[in-house]
Amino acid sequence: MFMLKSLGKMIWGDPNKSEVVSIPSGQLYLVRPGSLKGLRECIFKDAAACIRRTTTEYHYQLVIQRVYEEGEEEFDENDEEDDLSDEKTFLVDESLQFRTGTRDGCVTFAWRDLSGDKGDLYEFVCDKTSQTGSTQTFELVMYQCMFERKYRRSHENATDADLEQFTYVAPERQEQPATPPRAQAPVASTTPTKTPVTKSPAQPKYEAPPPEPTTAPPARARPEGGEILAEVTAELHLFDAAQGVFMLQDQEVTAVVTEVDQWQYWLSIDGKDKPWLGQPLEAEMNPVFNYEHTSFIWNYYDDESHAYSWLLRFKDIETEEKFQEGVMRALWERLNEVKWTKVKDDERDYVMEAFQEDTDMPDVPEEDEEEEEQYADAQQSDDYDMDEEWDNEVTKMDAAGENSQLAVGYKHDRSFVVRGNKIGVFKHTNDNRLEFATTINKVQNLKGVDFDPSKVMLHEEDSAMLLQNPNDPTKIFRMDLEYGKVVDEWNVGEDKVVKTFGPSSKYAQMTGEKTVLGLGPNSLFRIDPRLSGMKLVESEHMQYATKNDFSAIATTETGFVAVASNKGDIRLFDRVGIRAKCQLPALGEAIIGIDVTADGKWILATCKTYLLLIDATVKDGKYVGELGFKRGFAKDSKPRPRRLQLKPEHIAMFPRNAPLSFTPAKFNAGTDTTETSIITSTGPYVVTWNFKQVKKGQLDKYQIKSYGDEVKADNFKFGSDKNVIVALPHDGDIDGCKASVQEAYEGVVIDAYQKPYQPQPYRQQPLLDRCGTAAVYGGASCNALTGGRPFCISLVRHARCFLFFSGGFQSYIAT
Repeated sequence: MFMLKSLGKMIWGDPNKSEVVSIPSGQLYLVRPGSLKGLRECIFKDAAACIRRTTTEYHYQLVIQRVYEEGEEEFDENDEEDDLSDEKTFLVDESLQFRTGTRDGCVTFAWRDLSGDKGDLYEFVCDKTSQTGSTQTFELVMYQCMFERKYRRSHENATDADLEQFTYVAPERQEQPATPPRAQAPVASTTPTKTPVTKSPAQPKYEAPPPEPTTAPPARARPEGGEILAEVTAELHLFDAAQGVFMLQDQEVTAVVTEVDQWQYWLSIDGKDKPWLGQPLEAEMNPVFNYEHTSFIWNYYDDESHAYSWLLRFKDIETEEKFQEGVMRALWERLNEVKWTKVKDDERDYVMEAFQEDTDMPDVPEEDEEEEEQYADAQQSDDYDMDEEWDNEVTKMDAAGENSQLAVGYKHDRSFVVRGNKIGVFKHTNDNRLEFATTINKVQNLKGVDFDPSKVMLHEEDSAMLLQNPNDPTKIFRMDLEYGKVVDEWNVGEDKVVKTFGPSSKYAQMTGEKTVLGLGPNSLFRIDPRLSGMKLVESEHMQYATKNDFSAIATTETGFVAVASNKGDIRLFDRVGIRAKCQLPALGEAIIGIDVTADGKWILATCKTYLLLIDATVKDGKYVGELGFKRGFAKDSKPRPRRLQLKPEHIAMFPRNAPLSFTPAKFNAGTDTTETSIITSTGPYVVTWNFKQVKKGQLDKYQIKSYGDEVKADNFKFGSDKNVIVALPHDGDIDGCKASVQEAYEGVVIDAYQKPYQPQPYRQQPLLDRCGTAAVYGGASCNALTGGRPFCISLVRHARCFLFFSGGFQSYIAT
């Protein structure tokens, strides 16, 4: 390398040019050896590195810039706020401990992250097309710049020894002193010198201890069993979070599903030499069957609630179908306490198909690829700091308890957060922030009795808010937001419980519409506050004799109504007051929330551990093209439900105190926009799916961001699919809303956004780098495990966040 000094003037070139030397193509990573279960995090998937002059003599900057692909820059040219996130600069100084190495045949440059934790490094991986001479030149110039900064003079007269002092010597490779430690000679000179170290081009100079591999937990003893529902042989794999792959545990095991008590079932997996697993069959297993790879993936939780992800690979489709039949029967009977054999054939098919990972939606029109890129690359920043966003907030909203409800304005840029019997009001600013406006103190009924609202909904162009008092379920309370007081009580009947309520149509809240829809345990009705006395409209009241246990309601733009129940079924109405036009069978789990697209073509239902997406368009028969709200589905052509769920191997990476439990999922909404995203949350994580990709059957198009605390409520800002408003619990005061209400959702923490495989370096999005310590396994080093497919996995330790990239299902399996 130092032989290139003779070319110094040619290398440094015109002193008036800002750039001294550059590497045009590579990737930037953040390497965090201190992280749990991981090593590297990709910051820029395509980047260029250069050494740049500054206005201060003898001072230089190492600059890493994001490089846009063709078409990307045009899309992002208006995102001025992201400009800084597209470039990282570092003052060239010996404190960077700059070093070189190789990774899978590519030259790497690495240096300390001075603002990070001890041992954190940035690593620039040069593209394989980079010539050896250019990388050596870059390294030489770095040392020359360090020399100039340290000695405040030109590098032109620096000797090889002068530059050699800046080469990094890894602590584990330093030569041991010849004298014993107790008899070390005093330092004779302060002149900086280092013994030259021979470099090995085959290995990087920094090594991190490998994370501990995931090991199988002890198997639980199987209870005394009765009827065997399924018994098959298969391969057994366990997901290793350290390597990001399923590792083969046993080439041949016997998997048995057994009835052990009334409505209680057990899964046991035994090898020839040892028992591997025993667990009850329940919805929390998050089961997924994949026919393409003849596999079954699920979660297992040990006694300390630590999640493991297991995989069975079957020899053929027939074996998988046999096992699936047993698992689905056990889950169904446990949840419904009804024998599987009594279920109608079409309903059994409906349930079975919902648990299959393979999905084909040929009738969905192709979306513009540019729009897909827009979703993948939209509004992501690595410079967003949650605490700094709110440093100027000094407002308080002293109240006991935690934030519980969130209402996002339709007509005006306001958001409302309920905490106890107080409501915080926040204004949406032009720079995508929330600004505290005021507090509505002491929510009270007309008699002056305080209550904590259990549900809130904005009404009449955001001029009013409807409230529900859990201690008075027969009434809805109307608050005038101008005065901040309850001004009206709507009684629907002394014996008519209002379990929940919703707008008369999707965007009724943007109008002066007075009526709302109410939902009782077994009834659907309209509420009109203009009526004297009881406010229930008798002509628009449907009362069921059976115990349906209704739980959630949603409406379309034209007023069609979808009603879900705790039994798991969904009813579709074209108007209120008559029986449903269509009833979709239950999968077994209670539905806690429901939403529909404005046009009524798609229904989104939320269960505890998964979401259901249902195409409500009739596909066969006389009424092809009609909606299920208007025409029922034929017995043999009910729409196939699509389960949206987190991959079991991702759940296995969650911390023990974050069990999977989704909040009601929603589409983004806006009068001038179409639905492109889906949002929900579980524990401290906010999850968004790319709806355009999901409609094509690519159900793993999700991204997750961690907020470090339990997300109580979340929703898109009205008219946007990028800005998300989140309510978190907080610690005693509303500094509360400093960290409890966040807008401008930009950072990607888990990204299962998978593009069709192409033989080129994998693509990654910039990540939030202030969530906590991050580390990544993956990239080209995983090619041996993935058959050349792109793969990357990272874990953010402090924020308990993860990032996953995969070129396909096979990327997760190692043997």
